[in-house]
Amino acid sequence: MVAARVAGGPYAVRLALAFLSGLGLAVGQVPLSLWFVALPALAVAIWLVATEPRWRHAAGLGLAFGAGHFGLALNWITEPFQVDAARDGWMAPFALVFLAIGLGLFWAAAAGLAARTGRAQAGRALAFALALATAEIVRGHILTGFPWVLIGHIWLGSAPEQVAALIGAYGLTVMTLAMASAVVVSPPRGGAFAVLLLASIWGFGLWRSGLPVPDGPGAVIRVVQPNAAQHLKWDPAKAREFMDRQLSLTAAPAGDLGQADLVIWPETAVSFLLGNPGTGLERIVQAAGGAQVALGIQRVEGWRGFNSLALIGPQADIRAVYDKHHLVPFGEYVPLGDLAANLLGITAFAAQEGFGYTAGAGPKLLDLGPLGRALPLICYEAVFPQDIRRTDRADWMLHATNDAWFGDRAGPYQHLSLARLRAIEQGLPLVRAANTGVSAVIDARGRVLAQIGLNKAGYLDVALPGALTATPYARWGEVPVLVALALLWASLLIIRRRLGIDPAGGAQ
Repeated sequence: MVAARVAGGPYAVRLALAFLSGLGLAVGQVPLSLWFVALPALAVAIWLVATEPRWRHAAGLGLAFGAGHFGLALNWITEPFQVDAARDGWMAPFALVFLAIGLGLFWAAAAGLAARTGRAQAGRALAFALALATAEIVRGHILTGFPWVLIGHIWLGSAPEQVAALIGAYGLTVMTLAMASAVVVSPPRGGAFAVLLLASIWGFGLWRSGLPVPDGPGAVIRVVQPNAAQHLKWDPAKAREFMDRQLSLTAAPAGDLGQADLVIWPETAVSFLLGNPGTGLERIVQAAGGAQVALGIQRVEGWRGFNSLALIGPQADIRAVYDKHHLVPFGEYVPLGDLAANLLGITAFAAQEGFGYTAGAGPKLLDLGPLGRALPLICYEAVFPQDIRRTDRADWMLHATNDAWFGDRAGPYQHLSLARLRAIEQGLPLVRAANTGVSAVIDARGRVLAQIGLNKAGYLDVALPGALTATPYARWGEVPVLVALALLWASLLIIRRRLGIDPAGGAQ
């Protein structure tokens, strides 16, 4: 009765309910992780779109749903504008609104497409689920991609996250949408299907997360977290203090595991450039006591600047350099800035003229001898599952980041959870050095073995965990999910005229 009234009620009420459904889905994201709220909210949104035959109205419902979800889940996007609030603070609300609506347009397109698939509510529900899954994949790749707070991420922190080792984050999204849409298409049978699927993936997750991992190579890693506040990090007076703090943490006496073989400092850990370090590198290796040091550092070639990770040997020799290749649009560079300089002569946004960073050549492995081969990831490069499969298989992942930009609410915890997800997907351990936290050591099943809390200075001495054999996702990536989506789309288009079953189970 209530459902019928809402379905036939004023459009403004339906828009409000769609927006509330987006908020409900958002509380399923880290750090709240209330999947049991998010899953019903997703089902409500699918039902709203399925009961709206007009594609423009359906698109509006999809936009409201997406705006509610992204607006709440990504509220930390205002934090970078508070670093210098007097100058940039006024932009914070505009950034949040534009981001929420911009990402919501993907879901609006999915909803509008679903409304045009036919007159059957069941068909529209299934079409919206398929279109939403497709939109999430597109969102993760187009314009360099932004696969943050995907629908499938509501399982992070609970047992079903282990399914990512089989089908990845996009597979988790498809699975989640399958459960929610099944309930809408046929509540009795669909509900039973959803419960059975949830029980199956929960059991699988509990089983897999309890399995052991192989022993590591016996190497010891020291992770340094200086807790350098972003608004003070580049202050000349404070830069010396933060440098001395990192040196002190690096030189702290060895613990029960013995002397470290490798010391890791976070992203942009020092104020000097790699090409002009003064005595900086000598001081660092002296504090490290013979260990190699991997540190985030900026470097310059001509007018081009790079956000890099350098591997420094015991003699202050530079053994390897990795340049971040997946840059943050508008944060680290302006899209098409170099093209505008070359074609139009507009150089104010060109990385080649020193405005922003230049992207590196791509992913690469660092050969660390007895520590194996590490895949370096700088900051939000850990968000992109597709990038990690672009090299030969590593033995572990090294994540250097500066999450001080994200504030101290949801952002740093969401970033940590995505790093954990990469470990689960690949079956590889991940060692994470974060400027203000959360620094962590994560094993090949995504379990956090040790961590330093947010906004704390300290260090971790840990034995490098071992790696698993390549997971199905590590071998196949998104191919199984893309094939499944293609087959489902083809099936829906073939039989859409026969889908005359409404959500109540009768002929429409």
